Amino acid sequence: MGTISNGRAVKPYENPHAPGLDWRKSSRTDLDPILKDCVIVAAAPDAAGHPHPHVPDGTRMIALSDDKDEQGPVLQFTRAEFTKFAQGIKDGEFDDLMATDDELASAAEVAAVSAA
Repeated sequence: MGTISNGRAVKPYENPHAPGLDWRKSSRTDLDPILKDCVIVAAAPDAAGHPHPHVPDGTRMIALSDDKDEQGPVLQFTRAEFTKFAQGIKDGEFDDLMATDDELASAAEVAAVSAA
């Protein structure tokens, strides 16, 4: 059984497409109760038999999913790909895609109602 953590709490969590992974989500979201409102990431097993020729066996991988759907798809990226994307976020390259304050408030309301 895997887990999910937000840096303050840890809860059991399992996605059948990536069993046993220990998922992480932003500390800006709650785990008690678990609010399903976040992209989650986990260290995935090293690549083995990856279909893309540029991902050789042994490449370290990162799994990415949506905590709103425990049965949902799991995307896997090399750590190099994930690092480049995270650096772009830090550099502000995706700021135009960020939610407005109103959108964040609305999302929080929806998450709280669905958790009740």
